[in-house]
Amino acid sequence: MIIETGQQTSGNTDTEERGPGGERLFAGLGVSPGVAIGVAHVYDAGCVNVPEYRLAKDQVEAEKIRFAEAVAAASAQIGKLQHKARDLPGSSGEELGYLLDAYQQMLKGSRLVRGVERRIGEDRLNAEAAVQQEISQIVQGFAAMDDAYLSARIEDIREVGRRLVRNLTKVPYRPFSNLPKNTVILAEELTPADTALLDPANVAGFATVLGGTASHTAIMARSLGLPAVVGMAGMLTGTRNGQPAIIDGSAGKVILNPGSDTLAFYRRKRAEFLRQRRQLQRLRKVPAVTLDGAEVSLQANLELPAEIDSVLSSGAQGVGLLRTEFMYMNRDDLPSEDEQYVVLSNLLQRLAGRCLTIRTLDAGGDKIAPAIGIVEGPNPALGLRAIRLALKRPEILETQLAAILRAGAHGPVRILIPMVTSVSELLAVRTILQSVEQRLKRRHIAYALPLPPVGTMIEVPGAALAADALAWHSDFFAIGTNDLTQYTLAIDRADEAVSSLYDPLHPAVLRLVQFAAEAALRARIPVSVCGEIAGDPRFTALLLGLGIRDLSMAAANLPVVKQRIRNLDLVAATRRARVIMDQSDSARIAQLLDDFNGNIIGDGL
Repeated sequence: MIIETGQQTSGNTDTEERGPGGERLFAGLGVSPGVAIGVAHVYDAGCVNVPEYRLAKDQVEAEKIRFAEAVAAASAQIGKLQHKARDLPGSSGEELGYLLDAYQQMLKGSRLVRGVERRIGEDRLNAEAAVQQEISQIVQGFAAMDDAYLSARIEDIREVGRRLVRNLTKVPYRPFSNLPKNTVILAEELTPADTALLDPANVAGFATVLGGTASHTAIMARSLGLPAVVGMAGMLTGTRNGQPAIIDGSAGKVILNPGSDTLAFYRRKRAEFLRQRRQLQRLRKVPAVTLDGAEVSLQANLELPAEIDSVLSSGAQGVGLLRTEFMYMNRDDLPSEDEQYVVLSNLLQRLAGRCLTIRTLDAGGDKIAPAIGIVEGPNPALGLRAIRLALKRPEILETQLAAILRAGAHGPVRILIPMVTSVSELLAVRTILQSVEQRLKRRHIAYALPLPPVGTMIEVPGAALAADALAWHSDFFAIGTNDLTQYTLAIDRADEAVSSLYDPLHPAVLRLVQFAAEAALRARIPVSVCGEIAGDPRFTALLLGLGIRDLSMAAANLPVVKQRIRNLDLVAATRRARVIMDQSDSARIAQLLDDFNGNIIGDGL
């Protein structure tokens, strides 16, 4: 079966398609372009060695309570997945819902639950071992039956057991270690912390059942240059480690057990994608200048230090956004000042005089940092995160600012404050920065002089609407369109159920971008866009037409954006931007923008 591929899919996952020889095709949302061909690794975030021990008589009741809590937690987790599955398009959401319903039934007074409780009570066995033994016995019984349906339920029973064991042992994230080259990760869900552990030298790409196009995990995939697809309902059913797998991140497809014709087709497609990318790399040393002579600064977003080589090879003029969360993820302690200083100073040495814009810690929401001990509220995206957390825990901010100032002795740095909503937050940061400077001065430790510029991340509507006031207390603005779109439209950008409503071309979002850009221009401070639209050539003309002259993006996107800039007339783009800003309908805005882009000559791709 040869699958003709085109642009990113709309996420329609109506049915799984099957081809000859057991070939299986799944359609979802392509979130990071490219083609990966390799072997499947089905990721289980909680695969652990189960301890086994006997309980004293007076420990039995407490162990039963512990098991009941694990069952309740598993039910809540599956309930969350059920909620997401209901909104998946097509019959795949219904099919996934049936599967999750079956999981819930196994947790409600079923043979599994009764059997575990009996083993705890009668055999005085710890809950983890009781789960494992009961699962083993049920699986053996099902395997002995000559019934295809019951045999197919074995993996479902094991999955419920694994979930219970994960909850009982409270196992932290497990690194992706010892994976062979060209591994294709298939998972129910990958968090940003999981994605940070992926080594592009071994991992060719990944696909998940859950996730949205603008989630932080998707952003990290693009930053790492890994082909990725999300929203792949039903993909894990019947899938085993070691199966041949293909991920088409451009068209949003996953093919398992591909036949020879399909393999040949995707090898050609991968070769063509790499050829086009090599062609674009020839622009690395060419300036980003429009046809009528306007210069644009192109910088790179950096998720992990390992990406610095791709940043340098892309021709980026600097790092417009270093997300520092990687230093806090997948660990039980907080990074020290010295540890952060070493990481940052090494990056500055590699940048060799190019500026490094360092965003202070933006933990919270989908970016989990266990060492900080955040207690999630009812809505983590609107809770204690980013600068709110930093000012609540000033010792964390002080340590980070001290490391940044010390690293600034080795090269130019800027400090970017995330999720600012008021002038008072900026003033509080500046007060802490001055205190840190005095401490370093007393200790005779070299640091950046003069002090680095302090900028405001414009990523919530309140900041955009108060941009004039914030501009007078900021040295620069960086507009984060990912969160700005999310908060303006009240859409969780990590939720595939509402991903189709996530629209950066919504007139409300564009007006907030315009407000912020114009406020920065009036205050004569630099303004950049560092959200995902900065790296999408579809939006380049509009952003330049709104007065933006500094774009920061995933390094892999920089050449194609540069190519678009070099084929663009800024005067014409500005006129089209003015027409667009007079519109009130997203569809009309998209049409006007796409028509303008269609008239640009010489893009080549």
